[in-house]
Amino acid sequence: MAHEMMEALMALCEERHIDQLYLIERLEQSLAKSYEEVLHLNTKAGEKARVTIDRMSGKVYVYKLVPVEDSWDEESEQYTEYSEYDVTPKDTSRIAAQHAKAEIKAIVNNSARQQIYEEFSQRIGDIITGTVLQSAPEFTIVKIREGVEAELPYYNLQRHPEERNERPNNERYSHNQRIKAIIVDVRNPNDQQAPVRDGRRRPSIIISRTHPDLIKRLFELEVPEVYDGVVEVRSVAREPGVRSKVAVKSYDDRLDPVGACVGPKGSRVRTVVSELRGERVDVVLWDDDPARCVANALSPAKVTRVIVDAENNYATVIVPDDQLSLAIGKEGQNARLAARLTGMHIDIKNESLAADIMRSIPREVEKVEPEEEGGHRCEYVGPTGIQCRNMARPGSHYCGIHEKLAEYGELSVSDDPDSLI
Repeated sequence: MAHEMMEALMALCEERHIDQLYLIERLEQSLAKSYEEVLHLNTKAGEKARVTIDRMSGKVYVYKLVPVEDSWDEESEQYTEYSEYDVTPKDTSRIAAQHAKAEIKAIVNNSARQQIYEEFSQRIGDIITGTVLQSAPEFTIVKIREGVEAELPYYNLQRHPEERNERPNNERYSHNQRIKAIIVDVRNPNDQQAPVRDGRRRPSIIISRTHPDLIKRLFELEVPEVYDGVVEVRSVAREPGVRSKVAVKSYDDRLDPVGACVGPKGSRVRTVVSELRGERVDVVLWDDDPARCVANALSPAKVTRVIVDAENNYATVIVPDDQLSLAIGKEGQNARLAARLTGMHIDIKNESLAADIMRSIPREVEKVEPEEEGGHRCEYVGPTGIQCRNMARPGSHYCGIHEKLAEYGELSVSDDPDSLI
């Protein structure tokens, strides 16, 4: 009986990839605690029980440990020497089998959780496809594969501030529905503070449908150029379930990154939108020039001029009067997403307001010291306070365009087109 039990234990260890010595040591420790109660040992007086299991035959031996009085150690506050007495009962195999069943179940479960933690803790940020197993008012359990489950939490953060909400407000899930999500965290199974649900440990893997990186991973799946690294998703700004902006850049001058992500007749971006349950996705061109980047981020609004204060990370944007509401967006959504996308504070003004403000500010024209044979900039300043960038003609304060106009007095002249975006 004992020999057959050992053979079964060894086969289970090989199947579940459990260390055999570790399993036997756990069984010995568990049996020792039980026999301390069965033998009615005086644990307060230092009496203990020790159990050994023969690795070959599986026979169980029980020993009673009685401390030697002169072996008390003041520093460790425990006895260092014990006298052993063999007190092996006749029914050790039956008791060992009962403990082995419970202990093996606990070890197998812990081993499986540890393997899941070691595997998926290295995959944080990866996208997974799973099947919905259970939906509750505050979470959804998603099956990744056989024996591996993940949790998609959407707790009310006002009632549960320690929890998290990873589901867009417009999404609901049904049983056996397939969804894509991104791994954002993996709980350590050895953590004693691991959360419990209905008396059971909650899944250690936490997935999200609101994280901005989800859009990056979806474009990697749908756009080969993004997967190969020819096109890079530089930044993502997202309001989950409503609207997102994606800034892309190409490392191949012959490839249009926006067109590659949108796809023929919008097929690629339409697939991403379908996976996001109708969330609007705007793909814009990333530019290393902050002014151009801000102008692109405010798409589809047209921008007249962008003035960037790099030190304060501040951008003032001037748009045509009829583009102001489009640039700001509904409830400021377009401007808010553009600010997140570029990482800059954006102040949007229409042309009429900008012209009034510039006229009220005293103009200080930057003087350029002439070189030996050089000249200086045209001193003409437009209605919005923008100085002409052309060089003045020799012997004149103005360039060829504004020299004749100055002779006829103050005329309305458009700003320098080179400063427009």
